Amino acid sequence: MNLSFNIAEKGEGSYRLLAILRWVMVVIFVSFGMQKFTLQSAQGIVQFISNSPFVSWLLVFGLRGEAYVLGVVEFAIAALLAAGAFNPILSAIGALMGVITFAITWSFFFTTPGVVRWSLSTDPMAWNLAGEFIFKDIVLLCVCVVLLLASLPRSVVRVSAAESDPAR
Repeated sequence: MNLSFNIAEKGEGSYRLLAILRWVMVVIFVSFGMQKFTLQSAQGIVQFISNSPFVSWLLVFGLRGEAYVLGVVEFAIAALLAAGAFNPILSAIGALMGVITFAITWSFFFTTPGVVRWSLSTDPMAWNLAGEFIFKDIVLLCVCVVLLLASLPRSVVRVSAAESDPAR
């Protein structure tokens, strides 16, 4: 079984195009990380953090501290993804951290009161601006999943796919 990890930049054909996703995510994580060092961002994320079962523990760092911690984590993910262009294991670690980040962020859609109003009316799911802000993270989550799967050894991805599809 071949357990060598992969790097999109060294791939062939359409696989090589995944490198674009890596660099877009690096830019996104750097920009998100920079924002966390502003008072406006710290004030904006407190409603999500305080209601999250996953990251509410960050409140121990205070309003600015929780944002700083998240900013540093986002910078670290950007650095891992960038280094992943040269080291496939760092690529996989950065992508996995991105998956975790956006999975938690997307959970805010369900854990933050008032973000979504569910109803049986003509508009079955309505959200406010915070909900719209969070909803787009499903795309970023999917991009990180694609980068993670592309970084993993082909034999691992093939084995996982075969195990989940008994028809193979």
